[in-house]
Formats: sequence, structure tokens, C-alpha cells
Amino acid sequence: MVSHLIGEFDCKLDAKGRLMVPSGLKKQLPLAETEGLVVHRGFEKHLTIYTKAEWDKITRQLALLNSFEKKTREFIRYFTRGATVLTLDASGRVLLPKSLLEYAGINTEVVLSCQFDKIEVWDKATYDTTLDDEPLNFANLAEEVMGNKGGKVDGE
Repeated sequence: MVSHLIGEFDCKLDAKGRLMVPSGLKKQLPLAETEGLVVHRGFEKHLTIYTKAEWDKITRQLALLNSFEKKTREFIRYFTRGATVLTLDASGRVLLPKSLLEYAGINTEVVLSCQFDKIEVWDKATYDTTLDDEPLNFANLAEEVMGNKGGKVDGE
């Protein structure tokens, strides 16, 4: 059974752009200290962090795409743009690249939002504003996205 990352963590960056990985999250990332993490631009104005193993799975999928197609090349370029290996220092901090922080509009206060196999890194104000736009009827959205999928989840 696959274990997914869980939690939402409010954090602050230090003056150098370093993020202290919260202990509750660090426990879920046992190989982060030895293998590292990878951060890149998210699809919206946020950053996404993967374990190195998960990033390798994604890049293997990308390598199977037809690079003779223009849309494929563009997607790969934008998806991997700014991708950076993060190494935890002795204090459990990672240095987020300035160019990625600027892209996501991240200043000091951030939210780490775990999404299954990845961690989204949001500017706190942007994250709060985004989630304030919750649909009036969340149940309808749930039905539209998850309804009529038929069958059970793997492992059930």
C-alpha cells in the first residue's frame, strides 16, 4: 500500500530563504536527508516539492513522451523549468532558490500543503485567498470529480 504525505504546515522563511522542514513532515520523509528533495514551479503560482524518488518517476514518464512534438517539448520545458535538488542542512533546513520564490510570490510566511506524493509551497496570503474561493456547494464539486468512478481504490 502506498503511503501518502499528510498535513498542512504554516512556516516562515529566514532572511536567506531557508525553510525549516517541520518535524511532523520530516518524519514522513525518511529518505530526504540522504536522497534530497526536488522543488520546481507548480501549475499555479506556487512551488512543488517531491522526494527525489518521486521526481525520478515523473521524469521517467516525461522521457517516454514524443519529443518530436512541439507541445511536448514546451510542456517538458515549462514543467522542469527551475527544478532544483534541495539538500537538508544539519538543522533540517532547505534553501529555496530565489528565482522560484519570486515566481511564486513567496516572501516570508508560507504554507506547506501535502498533496499525496508532493508538497505544495504557497505564499500564505495567496493560499488563504485561494481557499477562500471554495465553491458554494463543495458536495457538487465532489460528485463531479469523484462520482461514478466505479470500483474500489487499489488495495481495498
